[in-house]
Amino acid sequence: MKAPSPLQAPAALLAAVIGLLLLTVPQHAMAADPARPIVLRQTGGFPIGGKRIVSPENPSKTMSCDHGYVEYFLPWTPRRTSLMMIHSSSTQIWQNRWDGGPGFKDMFLRRDYPVYLWDGPRVGRANLACEPYEYAPDYTDEYKFEAWNFGLTWKNWWSNVQFPKENAAAWDRAVRSRYFEFDNPESVHLQSEAMANATDSGLLGDDIVYLTNTAGGLRAQLAVVKSKRQNIKAIYAYEGVGYVFPDNVGIAPGTGGFGPVIVSVEEFKKLASLAAIQFVWGDHRNATEKGVRSIGYSLRAAELINQYGGNAKVLMLGDDAGLWGSTHIPVADMDNDKVADLLDEFLAVNKLDIYPPTGSGKL
Repeated sequence: MKAPSPLQAPAALLAAVIGLLLLTVPQHAMAADPARPIVLRQTGGFPIGGKRIVSPENPSKTMSCDHGYVEYFLPWTPRRTSLMMIHSSSTQIWQNRWDGGPGFKDMFLRRDYPVYLWDGPRVGRANLACEPYEYAPDYTDEYKFEAWNFGLTWKNWWSNVQFPKENAAAWDRAVRSRYFEFDNPESVHLQSEAMANATDSGLLGDDIVYLTNTAGGLRAQLAVVKSKRQNIKAIYAYEGVGYVFPDNVGIAPGTGGFGPVIVSVEEFKKLASLAAIQFVWGDHRNATEKGVRSIGYSLRAAELINQYGGNAKVLMLGDDAGLWGSTHIPVADMDNDKVADLLDEFLAVNKLDIYPPTGSGKL
């Protein structure tokens, strides 16, 4: 037998060590250990979707634009389900806790889920737009304090808030780790179309869960409606802003970037075809409030999805799970490990946590 080359030997040794580790340590114990090394098969990124436009002044010149961008991380022993992590303005919320501690990306890589971080068209690393737009400074730092559910009014923190309120660097990180957000109907449709193209491409796997925060939830619902394949298996939406409704229940379409967006009954039924949908809310929320930013709209959306045979639920992190003080971005909260455990349970209950058969060749 020919001896392995010096370049092959380290890889073979690593594979043997990892194989021994996987055989001797229970998977659930390894996943629960925040110090467990993250072993990756591959990382990378790629643009997807978009179009090419021709210069009106010089037909020989073109511009490629309005694409999305995906950054991916593939574990050494991946589960079959991929997690596509979506926010309408920043991937940072998935990367770290408020204080810089571990975020959902690392937590679920340790649980062996392939992770895909998404930047929609015109946002972040996909910022080449096919149309001009204007940017002006918007003095919203103080507004974000209330909008992100840190407290009732500026600097009046909730007493149990899961934010390190004495940590000035954490506040700076929170308000700086954002991109310009395009919350208008045109961009919502543009971005959801790109998401549908990304999942239809097959480059993100055959079983995909959309993991969303805030207005990313509306884009995810629309991407399901627009997708052509059946590989989107679930939506898990934190503090969703904006909902999709069928055109037979008398709900008027919204004129802003948060909907409601009205689709045909047949299109709406695609949401009911998913294995599960869960709308997740923190505390200090008024369950009777109406509007595109409300629990009331999520309850109505879940009710309608279930009427067509779906499996949609609304989960209150405080009342239902005993996790109090959650902000508008629970995935970055100081108890995000417990928030992650709830997602883990959701994936297991809906049989989205399985590994592909040995030797299947699937990543």
